[in-house]
Amino acid sequence: MKKIIGLVPAAGLANRISPLPCSKEVFPLGWGQPATADQFRPMVAGSFLLNKMLNAGVRKAFFIIRKGKWDIPQYFGDGSIIEMNLGYLIMGDPYGVPFTIDQAFPFVADTMVAFGFPDILFQEEHSYRQLLEGQASSGADLVLGLFPVGQERPKADRVSRERDGHIREVLTASTKQELIHTWGIGVWTPSFSQFMHELINKVRGEASSRSEWTMSEVINEGIQSGLKVQGIQVSQKPFLDIGTPEGLAQALLQYGPNSQ
Repeated sequence: MKKIIGLVPAAGLANRISPLPCSKEVFPLGWGQPATADQFRPMVAGSFLLNKMLNAGVRKAFFIIRKGKWDIPQYFGDGSIIEMNLGYLIMGDPYGVPFTIDQAFPFVADTMVAFGFPDILFQEEHSYRQLLEGQASSGADLVLGLFPVGQERPKADRVSRERDGHIREVLTASTKQELIHTWGIGVWTPSFSQFMHELINKVRGEASSRSEWTMSEVINEGIQSGLKVQGIQVSQKPFLDIGTPEGLAQALLQYGPNSQ
Protein backbone atom coordinates (compact mmCIF):
# COMPACT_ATOMS: atom_id res chain seq x y z
CA MET A 1 0.00 0.00 0.00
CA LYS A 2 1.20 3.51 -0.79
CA LYS A 3 2.26 5.74 2.06
CA ILE A 4 -0.85 7.53 3.34
CA ILE A 5 -1.10 10.39 5.83
CA GLY A 6 -4.33 11.62 7.36
CA LEU A 7 -5.07 15.35 7.54
CA VAL A 8 -7.58 16.68 10.05
CA PRO A 9 -8.37 20.42 10.10
CA ALA A 10 -9.18 21.46 13.66
CA ALA A 11 -8.58 25.21 13.66
CA GLY A 12 -12.20 26.37 13.75
CA LEU A 13 -13.76 28.52 16.45
CA ALA A 14 -16.99 26.50 16.76
CA ASN A 15 -18.98 29.74 16.85
CA ARG A 16 -22.24 27.98 15.97
CA ILE A 17 -22.20 25.89 19.16
CA SER A 18 -20.24 28.10 21.53
CA PRO A 19 -19.60 28.29 24.35
CA LEU A 20 -18.23 24.78 24.86
CA PRO A 21 -16.11 23.59 27.79
CA CYS A 22 -13.56 22.16 25.35
CA SER A 23 -12.68 22.03 21.67
CA LYS A 24 -15.44 20.26 19.75
CA GLU A 25 -12.90 17.75 18.45
CA VAL A 26 -12.52 16.36 21.99
CA PHE A 27 -16.16 16.73 23.00
CA PRO A 28 -17.28 13.38 24.52
CA LEU A 29 -19.98 11.74 22.44
CA GLY A 30 -20.18 8.10 23.41
CA TRP A 31 -18.37 4.93 24.34
CA GLY A 32 -15.97 2.65 22.52
CA GLN A 33 -15.55 -1.09 22.79
CA PRO A 34 -15.29 -2.28 26.41
CA ALA A 35 -11.69 -2.70 27.55
CA THR A 36 -12.92 -5.22 30.12
CA ALA A 37 -16.31 -6.62 31.06
CA ASP A 38 -16.99 -3.73 33.43
CA GLN A 39 -15.06 -0.86 31.86
CA PHE A 40 -15.90 1.36 28.87
CA ARG A 41 -13.69 3.88 27.09
CA PRO A 42 -15.20 7.32 26.36
CA MET A 43 -15.17 8.36 22.70
CA VAL A 44 -14.56 11.98 21.71
CA ALA A 45 -15.74 13.43 18.42
CA GLY A 46 -12.38 13.29 16.63
CA SER A 47 -11.90 9.61 17.45
CA PHE A 48 -14.72 8.57 15.10
CA LEU A 49 -12.90 9.98 12.06
CA LEU A 50 -9.46 8.70 13.07
CA ASN A 51 -10.78 5.19 13.65
CA LYS A 52 -12.19 5.12 10.12
CA MET A 53 -8.83 6.21 8.72
CA LEU A 54 -7.16 3.51 10.81
CA ASN A 55 -9.50 0.89 9.32
CA ALA A 56 -8.06 1.76 5.89
CA GLY A 57 -4.49 1.29 7.03
CA VAL A 58 -3.72 4.95 7.76
CA ARG A 59 -1.24 4.89 10.63
CA LYS A 60 -0.06 8.53 10.61
CA ALA A 61 -2.09 11.74 10.76
CA PHE A 62 -1.72 15.44 11.45
CA PHE A 63 -4.16 17.66 13.28
CA ILE A 64 -3.88 21.26 12.11
CA ILE A 65 -4.93 23.42 15.04
CA ARG A 66 -4.93 27.08 16.05
CA LYS A 67 -3.26 28.55 19.10
CA GLY A 68 -5.39 27.95 22.19
CA LYS A 69 -6.74 24.55 21.16
CA TRP A 70 -4.15 22.76 23.24
CA ASP A 71 -6.72 20.36 24.67
CA ILE A 72 -6.57 18.41 21.39
CA PRO A 73 -2.90 17.36 21.71
CA GLN A 74 -3.37 17.05 25.46
CA TYR A 75 -6.08 14.42 24.88
CA PHE A 76 -4.73 12.54 21.86
CA GLY A 77 -1.03 12.91 22.72
CA ASP A 78 1.23 10.92 20.43
CA GLY A 79 -1.74 8.92 19.15
CA SER A 80 -1.17 5.76 21.16
CA ILE A 81 -4.64 6.17 22.67
CA ILE A 82 -6.05 5.18 19.26
CA GLU A 83 -3.01 3.20 17.98
CA MET A 84 -1.93 5.88 15.47
CA ASN A 85 1.07 8.18 15.16
CA LEU A 86 -0.20 11.74 15.50
CA GLY A 87 1.45 15.10 14.95
CA TYR A 88 0.20 18.66 15.34
CA LEU A 89 0.68 21.70 13.12
CA ILE A 90 -0.31 25.29 13.87
CA MET A 91 -2.61 27.11 11.43
CA GLY A 92 -1.05 30.00 9.53
CA ASP A 93 -3.34 32.26 7.51
CA PRO A 94 -6.98 32.24 8.76
CA TYR A 95 -8.58 32.24 5.32
CA GLY A 96 -10.37 28.92 5.29
CA VAL A 97 -9.80 25.17 5.37
CA PRO A 98 -7.55 25.05 2.24
CA PHE A 99 -5.13 27.48 3.88
CA THR A 100 -5.26 25.43 7.07
CA ILE A 101 -4.56 22.19 5.20
CA ASP A 102 -1.72 23.77 3.22
CA GLN A 103 0.28 24.01 6.47
CA ALA A 104 0.88 20.28 6.04
CA PHE A 105 2.18 20.51 2.46
CA PRO A 106 5.89 20.06 3.34
CA PHE A 107 4.97 16.83 5.14
CA VAL A 108 2.57 15.33 2.55
CA ALA A 109 3.88 16.62 -0.77
CA ASP A 110 4.90 13.12 -1.89
CA THR A 111 2.25 10.99 -0.16
CA MET A 112 -1.35 9.98 -0.51
CA VAL A 113 -3.64 11.99 1.75
CA ALA A 114 -6.77 10.86 3.59
CA PHE A 115 -8.81 13.93 4.49
CA GLY A 116 -11.81 14.42 6.75
CA PHE A 117 -13.56 16.87 9.03
CA PRO A 118 -13.53 15.85 12.71
CA ASP A 119 -16.98 17.35 13.32
CA ILE A 120 -18.66 15.19 10.66
CA LEU A 121 -19.92 11.82 11.91
CA PHE A 122 -21.04 8.83 9.85
CA GLN A 123 -21.44 5.10 10.41
CA GLU A 124 -19.58 3.45 7.54
CA GLU A 125 -16.37 1.95 8.94
CA HIS A 126 -14.70 1.10 5.61
CA SER A 127 -15.39 4.34 3.76
CA TYR A 128 -11.74 5.31 3.33
CA ARG A 129 -10.87 1.86 2.05
CA GLN A 130 -13.55 2.33 -0.63
CA LEU A 131 -12.01 5.63 -1.66
CA LEU A 132 -8.46 4.26 -1.78
CA GLU A 133 -9.59 1.31 -3.87
CA GLY A 134 -11.47 3.68 -6.16
CA GLN A 135 -8.41 5.85 -6.59
CA ALA A 136 -6.24 2.85 -7.38
CA SER A 137 -8.63 1.63 -10.07
CA SER A 138 -9.41 5.02 -11.62
CA GLY A 139 -6.10 6.83 -11.29
CA ALA A 140 -7.98 9.94 -10.16
CA ASP A 141 -6.12 12.84 -8.59
CA LEU A 142 -8.89 13.20 -6.00
CA VAL A 143 -11.68 10.86 -4.90
CA LEU A 144 -14.53 12.26 -2.81
CA GLY A 145 -16.74 10.27 -0.46
CA LEU A 146 -20.38 11.16 -1.19
CA PHE A 147 -23.37 11.26 1.15
CA PRO A 148 -27.07 12.00 0.60
CA VAL A 149 -27.77 15.65 1.30
CA GLY A 150 -30.74 15.01 3.55
CA GLN A 151 -33.95 17.01 3.80
CA GLU A 152 -32.78 18.93 6.87
CA ARG A 153 -30.02 20.63 4.87
CA PRO A 154 -31.63 22.69 2.07
CA LYS A 155 -28.30 24.39 1.32
CA ALA A 156 -25.31 22.15 0.77
CA ASP A 157 -22.25 21.74 -1.44
CA ARG A 158 -24.02 19.55 -3.98
CA VAL A 159 -22.07 17.33 -6.34
CA SER A 160 -22.78 17.15 -10.06
CA ARG A 161 -21.35 13.93 -11.49
CA GLU A 162 -21.58 11.63 -14.47
CA ARG A 163 -22.71 8.01 -14.38
CA ASP A 164 -19.13 6.76 -14.22
CA GLY A 165 -18.54 8.82 -11.07
CA HIS A 166 -16.60 11.60 -12.76
CA ILE A 167 -17.37 14.86 -10.98
CA ARG A 168 -18.18 17.82 -13.20
CA GLU A 169 -18.61 20.44 -10.49
CA VAL A 170 -19.38 21.02 -6.82
CA LEU A 171 -22.08 23.65 -6.43
CA THR A 172 -21.39 25.47 -3.17
CA ALA A 173 -24.31 26.23 -0.85
CA SER A 174 -26.72 25.03 -3.53
CA THR A 175 -30.44 24.29 -3.22
CA LYS A 176 -30.73 22.30 -6.46
CA GLN A 177 -32.95 19.42 -5.40
CA GLU A 178 -32.01 17.27 -8.40
CA LEU A 179 -28.45 17.04 -7.04
CA ILE A 180 -28.91 14.70 -4.11
CA HIS A 181 -25.31 14.16 -2.97
CA THR A 182 -22.78 16.19 -1.05
CA TRP A 183 -19.22 15.23 -0.13
CA GLY A 184 -17.72 14.78 3.33
CA ILE A 185 -14.37 12.97 3.07
CA GLY A 186 -11.71 12.44 0.44
CA VAL A 187 -8.39 10.95 -0.57
CA TRP A 188 -5.94 12.56 -2.95
CA THR A 189 -2.60 12.11 -4.62
CA PRO A 190 0.49 14.37 -4.58
CA SER A 191 -0.78 16.00 -7.78
CA PHE A 192 -3.75 17.50 -5.92
CA SER A 193 -1.59 18.54 -2.96
CA GLN A 194 0.74 20.34 -5.38
CA PHE A 195 -2.16 22.02 -7.20
CA MET A 196 -3.72 23.25 -3.95
CA HIS A 197 -0.37 24.52 -2.68
CA GLU A 198 0.25 26.50 -5.86
CA LEU A 199 -3.31 27.89 -5.84
CA ILE A 200 -3.01 28.97 -2.20
CA ASN A 201 0.22 30.81 -2.95
CA LYS A 202 -1.38 32.45 -5.97
CA VAL A 203 -4.42 33.81 -4.12
CA ARG A 204 -2.79 34.51 -0.76
CA GLY A 205 -2.48 38.23 -1.41
CA GLU A 206 -6.19 38.68 -2.14
CA ALA A 207 -7.49 36.17 0.41
CA SER A 208 -7.92 38.72 3.21
CA SER A 209 -10.23 40.86 1.08
CA ARG A 210 -12.86 38.16 0.45
CA SER A 211 -14.79 35.53 2.38
CA GLU A 212 -12.99 32.36 3.40
CA TRP A 213 -12.00 29.87 0.72
CA THR A 214 -13.66 26.46 0.92
CA MET A 215 -12.38 23.07 -0.13
CA SER A 216 -15.21 22.86 -2.68
CA GLU A 217 -13.90 25.98 -4.39
CA VAL A 218 -10.42 24.46 -4.61
CA ILE A 219 -11.91 21.25 -6.00
CA ASN A 220 -13.72 23.22 -8.73
CA GLU A 221 -10.50 25.06 -9.59
CA GLY A 222 -8.77 21.70 -9.89
CA ILE A 223 -11.47 20.32 -12.20
CA GLN A 224 -11.20 23.40 -14.43
CA SER A 225 -7.42 22.92 -14.54
CA GLY A 226 -7.78 19.36 -15.80
CA LEU A 227 -7.44 17.30 -12.64
CA LYS A 228 -9.44 14.07 -12.56
CA VAL A 229 -11.94 14.05 -9.70
CA GLN A 230 -14.12 11.03 -8.96
CA GLY A 231 -16.98 10.55 -6.50
CA ILE A 232 -17.96 7.36 -4.69
CA GLN A 233 -21.07 7.09 -2.55
CA VAL A 234 -19.92 5.75 0.80
CA SER A 235 -23.18 6.03 2.74
CA GLN A 236 -26.91 5.66 2.26
CA LYS A 237 -27.52 8.16 5.07
CA PRO A 238 -26.60 11.84 5.49
CA PHE A 239 -23.68 12.60 7.78
CA LEU A 240 -24.12 14.38 11.11
CA ASP A 241 -22.51 17.80 11.45
CA ILE A 242 -21.88 18.38 15.16
CA GLY A 243 -20.82 21.94 14.41
CA THR A 244 -24.51 22.88 14.57
CA PRO A 245 -26.72 22.73 17.68
CA GLU A 246 -29.13 20.37 15.93
CA GLY A 247 -26.36 18.08 14.77
CA LEU A 248 -24.69 17.96 18.18
CA ALA A 249 -28.01 17.17 19.87
CA GLN A 250 -28.67 14.35 17.39
CA ALA A 251 -25.16 12.95 17.87
CA LEU A 252 -25.63 12.85 21.64
CA LEU A 253 -28.86 10.90 21.13
CA GLN A 254 -27.26 8.54 18.61
CA TYR A 255 -23.90 7.95 20.26
CA GLY A 256 -24.45 8.97 23.89
CA PRO A 257 -24.65 6.66 26.94
CA ASN A 258 -28.37 6.00 26.54
CA SER A 259 -27.86 4.76 22.97
CA GLN A 260 -26.01 1.64 24.13
